[in-house]
Amino acid sequence: MPDKQVEIASANAPIHVTDADFDEVIKEHAYVIVDFWAEWCAPCRAIAPMIDELAKTYAGQVTFVKLNTDENPRVPQQFMVMGIPTLLFFKGGKLVDQVVGAMPKGPFEARLKKHLA
Repeated sequence: MPDKQVEIASANAPIHVTDADFDEVIKEHAYVIVDFWAEWCAPCRAIAPMIDELAKTYAGQVTFVKLNTDENPRVPQQFMVMGIPTLLFFKGGKLVDQVVGAMPKGPFEARLKKHLA
């Protein structure tokens, strides 16, 4: 599975993670934004193109990760994710920010940039 992640990451697209590999991915990358989503969630689908675009724009600076909450309940429970989409920002393996609900690109990108320094 790690080979697949490397291949996906090199394509400047979000990495799909599971409960099993979440901790490893968070520790491997300096700045990670995790998108907690589900197939049935319309707001999750609505922000997906924005997440894909930002993953390309900030390739090498920010690693975007997607975790399907229906298939992976442990991590959302660990971080008390009560609604989706929820986006958690990790820097150096530590949770530093979160966004609950769909947010327009401008305000979201401003939040992202705040943690780049």
